[in-house]
Parts: sequence; C-alpha cells; structure tokens
Amino acid sequence: MCAEIPLSHTFEWRYTIPLRATVPALYHDTPFCRAMPEVLATGYLVGMMELACLHGLMPFMDWPHEQSLGTMVSFRHLAPTPPGMTLTIRGSVLEVDGRRVRFQVDAWDEVEKVCEGIHERHLIDPARFNDRVARKLAQWREKTASPPSAPVEPSRDER
Repeated sequence: MCAEIPLSHTFEWRYTIPLRATVPALYHDTPFCRAMPEVLATGYLVGMMELACLHGLMPFMDWPHEQSLGTMVSFRHLAPTPPGMTLTIRGSVLEVDGRRVRFQVDAWDEVEKVCEGIHERHLIDPARFNDRVARKLAQWREKTASPPSAPVEPSRDER
C-alpha cells in the first residue's frame, strides 16, 4: 500500500445503467431470462458495488503494481432500476486487517435505495497472483490432457 487506509475513509462513485446490464441482456443465452423484466441484473449490480470499492481504494494503492480482488460479497438488492437511471454508490471502510479491507456499501438511483451490504477486498501483487493462476491453468491442462481414469465403484458403505 502506498498509504495507510483510514477507517474513516468514504467514497462515492456514479454509474449510469446501460441496457446490457439488464436481466434479459446479461443472460441473453438463457431462454427464460430473455422474457424477464428489463431492469438491472443483480449480478451486474454486485460488479458495480465491487468496482465502487476498488475506486475507493485507488488513492491507497501503487497501481498497477498493487491491485485488489473481491473475496466476499453480502448484498441485498432492494429495488429495481431500469436502464438509463444513474446509481450513486457510497461506501466506507469498516475494517483493515493486513491486506484485507472490509467496506459498508449502499447504492441509490434517482428515486430510492436499491442495494446495501458488505464487501471485502484483498490487496494483491498482480505478478505473484498471475503466477499462481498460470500454475493452476497448467495443472488443469495436464489433468484434462491425460486419459480419463476408470470409474471407481463406491464402497458398500457409500451405497
């Protein structure tokens, strides 16, 4: 970290909801979702809440040599938001424990509160993280390249 993150740190970030963030557009390859209401998808909202917290951390990170990844989300999606409306996401730092940062985050559209909850992020060294991902990918490729093993018959106790 290039600076200590104070527990009193607050931030605000705005985002206008595009059509691609609605349930039918986000899950366009799932037939039953195409008939759902054209409102902000919860999955997209979670990403925006995370992005607001990342934005709030930027003054304290040595970007791009230090980055952060979300590791926990606990949000309540309270109200629908149609595309074209703007979300205002406000957050505050609740806890800093080493490289882990916990936030309280709320989102409002122009009419009402639409989301509230807690989010955690971990500060990472991207070079080390990417090495770890490369090792995992190599393990997966090695595993999927080998011939499949014969099915194992369950033991009598497992039946």
